[in-house]
Amino acid sequence: MSEKIKPHHLGRKAVLYVRQSSAHQVAHNQESRKLQYAMKKRLELLGFHEIEIIDEDLGRSAAGVVKRSGFERMVADVCLAKVGAVAAREVSRFARNSREWQQLVEVCRVVDTLLIDLDTVYSPRQGNDRLLLGLKGSLNEYELDLLRQRSWEARLQKARRGELVVVAPVGYLKTEDQRLEKDADRRVQEAIGLVFRKVLQVGSVRQTLLWFLEQGLELPVRERNGATGWRRPSYGTVYRILTNPVYGGAYAYGKTETTLRYEGSQPRKGSRRKPRDKWLALIPESHEGYISWEKFEQIQQMISQNLRGGGRSGAVRRGAGLLGGVLRCRRCGHKLLIHYAGRGHDLLRYSCRRGWLDNGEPRCIAFGGTPVDEAIGREVIRVVQPGAVEAAVSASQEEERKQDEVLEALKRDLEAARYAASRGWKQYDSSDPENRLVTGELERRWNQTLQRVDELEARIAEHLGRRDPTPAPRSEEFADLAADLEAVWNAPKVDVRLKKRIVRTLIHEVFADLDSSAGEIILTIHWKGGVHTELRLPRRRRGQASHHTSKEIVAAVALLVRTCCDDVIAGVLNRNGLRTGRGNRWTRERVVSLRSWNKIPRHCPEKGKAQGWMNLTESAHFLGISPKTLRLAVDRGDIEGEHPLNDGPWIFARRALETDAAVKLVERARGRSRTPAKPIDGQENLEFSST
Repeated sequence: MSEKIKPHHLGRKAVLYVRQSSAHQVAHNQESRKLQYAMKKRLELLGFHEIEIIDEDLGRSAAGVVKRSGFERMVADVCLAKVGAVAAREVSRFARNSREWQQLVEVCRVVDTLLIDLDTVYSPRQGNDRLLLGLKGSLNEYELDLLRQRSWEARLQKARRGELVVVAPVGYLKTEDQRLEKDADRRVQEAIGLVFRKVLQVGSVRQTLLWFLEQGLELPVRERNGATGWRRPSYGTVYRILTNPVYGGAYAYGKTETTLRYEGSQPRKGSRRKPRDKWLALIPESHEGYISWEKFEQIQQMISQNLRGGGRSGAVRRGAGLLGGVLRCRRCGHKLLIHYAGRGHDLLRYSCRRGWLDNGEPRCIAFGGTPVDEAIGREVIRVVQPGAVEAAVSASQEEERKQDEVLEALKRDLEAARYAASRGWKQYDSSDPENRLVTGELERRWNQTLQRVDELEARIAEHLGRRDPTPAPRSEEFADLAADLEAVWNAPKVDVRLKKRIVRTLIHEVFADLDSSAGEIILTIHWKGGVHTELRLPRRRRGQASHHTSKEIVAAVALLVRTCCDDVIAGVLNRNGLRTGRGNRWTRERVVSLRSWNKIPRHCPEKGKAQGWMNLTESAHFLGISPKTLRLAVDRGDIEGEHPLNDGPWIFARRALETDAAVKLVERARGRSRTPAKPIDGQENLEFSST
């Protein structure tokens, strides 16, 4: 027994600390663990009777980056002077960082606790032992750093050659020779390929996610056990697929770096993404990708431009402003903000307020946005008009392909569901029917797979029912599109996001300024390709209306005044859901104002009667037939009649009711003799007996 061991040491308990650094060592290095437990016999030989083994930290590193509850409990018992000696096979098992190691040595010195390893008994109160323990602690830390450095350098060299594959992302499998190859599951391949095709169509990650959620499609994910699962997509799932260079056929390593921070006294690991020029390795065309590297770079550029700030235009929004993100102030260089006003938020205005919002600087310029958007739209139409036919055919084909993509994805899901149902049936059929504990669970799983099959079949039938049965138009059918392109652009049902993407495809930026003396808005269009165009638009004066009632409403009112007064016309317009240019409901006064502005005469019953204008009831009475008969004749084209609004009156001219066709219609109507049904004597009824 060592002379350093005193009776008061033996009077306390001894603690044997057992630790291995990783779960792999715990599972495979079992001899090392047995040798550590064998240290208990050495403590018994040294005279300790009460020995406690602390092995809570098996599988945890002593480098100081993870919490070790066993080590903390051991130090706490030492501080309470309950421990006479702490032992480990090697002192490096206690700690491999100076902070925890010096803490243990200092605590043992204060309370006079010994440290014991396989070879020596150390007394921290002796200067030579304390010096030796300090050297061993430094050597243990240096040894760990050296091992890390060697393994890390070997890892980096392997990564620079593109031969280090840690984890294969979903859609790929890692081969034995450290390569990536596509997953053989065609459903996985088509789902990932659909993500890249869709983002090129809609232009942003979020719109891609919303499309998948709208269609109810799932995306593959990598489970914890390495298997491929299917889940409802999230933004993170779609973003990781679109930004991972692996799917572009490139090998990439060193995209992130580990960070260490302390929360109180506890270390916490984190990670952050590094810029591309700081990556350790990026080797394009190292394996088969889901898209080409050029397409992948195009997608990264598009995602980067969707971020606001830094001279970027930002993603396309739903607002009506056509130039959001591309309109810049010529005076201060800030981008103009969009402001919507009015009851329906349909009054558009561009204003330079960024300097005022950020730094309190004076406001620069502001002007109405509707005439500016209309002018830019005309310039865009002028540029793209020569290719209108080709663009229309491509759009039609693209719409048909979109429907096919959803249908193909649903069919792949159905094929996978049928396979799962068949597999569930085989498991259920091969089980022992008397063992209900097993067969009951297998039956439940089989029923779930069958329900999934029924659900997908119903969704496919619903999707096929929504498809337009008319064939896709041909190039010949678009012969007159170039002349009607402006009408198509200004159609109210055209998605404004589509028009914004067209604008951003053709225009780099638009600089705006005001000429106060001339009362004009000066626009300088910077087209992609280096061409510049300057437009000068008259600035709207205060009180000048920026919204006008549509021409269709004006034409309808011009017809309705033939038979209706202003009060009736207002009611008809409201009943059809029509509004004024400012989005208000119609009243008699507003109808009068519309007529006066467009020089439409008011309704005069005497004048209308002299000119021969009649409504449906009056026309039917004039002919001596029912209104329904007259309506059917108009539908067949026998008699001319005008119907300006769907939910409104018909208007007939007397000359249209005095034609030969009208005379023949009256003769046919009067020649039909219809006898009403009468009860017959003795006819049985359907009354039931009450007895």
